[in-house]
Amino acid sequence: MTLGTPTDTLDLTLPGRLLGHKRQTPDRVALRVKRLGIWQPYTWADYHRETAACAHALHTAGIRAGDHVAILSDNRPEWLFADLGAQALGARSVGIYQTNPADDVGYILRHAGVRVLFCEDQEQVDKAIEVDAPTLEHIVVFDPRGTRAYDDPRLTDYATWRQTGLDAHDAAPQTIDDWIGHLDPDAPAMVVYTSGTTGEPKGALLTGRNGLSIAPDVTRFLGITPDDVLLSYLPLCHVAEKIFTLYTPLTAGCVVHFGESIATVRQDLCEVSPTVFLGVPRIWEKMHAGIILRMRDSSWLKRRLFDWAVRVGHTIAARRRHAIDGKYGIARRADDDSNATDDIDATLARKPNAIDAIRWWLADFLVFRPLQERLGLRRCRIPITGAAPLSADLITWFHAIGVRILEGYGQTECAGVSHTNPPDRPRIGTVGTVLPGLECRIADDGEVLVRGPAVFAGYLHAPDATAATVHDGWLHTGDIGQVDPDGYLSITGRKKEIIITAGGKNLSPEKIENALKTSPYIKEAVAIGDRRKFIAALVQIEPDAVGDYATRREIAYTSFADLSARPEIVALIDAEIRAANDHLARVEQVRAFRLFDKELHQDDGELTATQKVRRRAIADKYGDLIEDMYRGKKPTTPSTAEADPA
Repeated sequence: MTLGTPTDTLDLTLPGRLLGHKRQTPDRVALRVKRLGIWQPYTWADYHRETAACAHALHTAGIRAGDHVAILSDNRPEWLFADLGAQALGARSVGIYQTNPADDVGYILRHAGVRVLFCEDQEQVDKAIEVDAPTLEHIVVFDPRGTRAYDDPRLTDYATWRQTGLDAHDAAPQTIDDWIGHLDPDAPAMVVYTSGTTGEPKGALLTGRNGLSIAPDVTRFLGITPDDVLLSYLPLCHVAEKIFTLYTPLTAGCVVHFGESIATVRQDLCEVSPTVFLGVPRIWEKMHAGIILRMRDSSWLKRRLFDWAVRVGHTIAARRRHAIDGKYGIARRADDDSNATDDIDATLARKPNAIDAIRWWLADFLVFRPLQERLGLRRCRIPITGAAPLSADLITWFHAIGVRILEGYGQTECAGVSHTNPPDRPRIGTVGTVLPGLECRIADDGEVLVRGPAVFAGYLHAPDATAATVHDGWLHTGDIGQVDPDGYLSITGRKKEIIITAGGKNLSPEKIENALKTSPYIKEAVAIGDRRKFIAALVQIEPDAVGDYATRREIAYTSFADLSARPEIVALIDAEIRAANDHLARVEQVRAFRLFDKELHQDDGELTATQKVRRRAIADKYGDLIEDMYRGKKPTTPSTAEADPA
């Protein structure tokens, strides 16, 4: 089964894939979890047995095909056991973000009609008990500390729950395999709720066939093998993490690691040193900002050495990309390389030579190797970014230090991924080519359309929304893009979020925001300008980086709001925005800005559970601040006085 083409229905369900690995390689390690400082393994046989225990316990509790079982927890092996245990019965797993406030948890429990909820700990149990969820019959808690005295008949600890399931499984060990053998790969197996940037989140129904019909081709496309190592740390209720914790390992047979908590991710990354690593843009941005700030604090010699190595890296990485494109007969676009490499464009025509190899070896030995080891990415063959756009300049920078990030693209509605850059010929500034087994075309209005077996089964309890999203088998993604002659897709913005200036220019707010967020001092930016004469931005500072900047310059402050209001900090951000404007067309340049006096937060309705900005909420909540920018009051960038005539 491993890496093979699906041949029967057993191959097209996640529990079926698990059963196949248990039969073929029962003693091979499938999972590792760090407990009390020690990495403890689960073999494929252990994985199957724990899943069987959970399935039997759910069956004893009355769960049947079509029922909904939710999981409100940090990433841990039990998350997978509960998920696959529910699917083994034909029930549907429902992931809930552990950062969700109680009201959001209650919405999902009611909307999905959840009957069993698995919770991480007391904090999550409190949310479940607080809300009105009339269908909820059982609350199973992984870490019951603090809940022993709770007087709620629905509550049970996972150890008791597991033992009930193990007893049933040991009495009839073949039962779980019989359940799995009768699963329908075209029946919804999980409900993945969208981020809800424009309203209430919708529950996307994904079948086993959606992800697994293309999974073998995708693993071959990326070159993933059973020897690969992954770290599970992004929320498992997000479809992107499901790809790298469920779909990919259950297809390729690679090993997934779970750290002790979300707070230990940086240490876990160094210890595991994964060969395949998915980082959302915020992860890569924080890595870059941390490196830049540390280098600013280093000695003169270290700074000079680092700057030299990065220049060498930019030059040779760009030459390699040109050489690869030449090998495959791909005509390089004029805008493919970022402004960071403009100074070496004249030398890009030639391929890397022996001198380049020596320079790269020195840069790698002196700078890149220790840097990559500190990041935990030295062994990483396939670093991937997705879930949101990442600046092309930032991707180029990582390529220069030897971390060749591949940008991918997808949506919950197409099982999480439809495009990715090929590892052997990535093209920066694009999200790559359409994956094997899928089709992509651009509609007349520029919208990206995707068709194939990965397209979801519809939205839960929302037939009208489903009909508006899928026409004649084509998924309407809501993204605007273009495909170059070589089949590489570039996303230029969201259809509903395109800024149309007073001069009639169509601009992508994401492009502008990503340019600003390359600064280590800017954590979040919201571009404004629809029907306006120029582009402005609301900016949230990066508190750690800006706080360090203030401390080193003896700028006293007492709070986030106080720090953001300091004239020296306003001047700092002004300088960073000016620098970012150099990478934008004149009509895209930010001409005025204001700083948020607080950090944006999900509890305040400003961010989604995936930490995406709710633009409509920002526009409503900060309307006065936006109007203040357009009245011409400072702080502004130097060119604010006049609007762009375009």
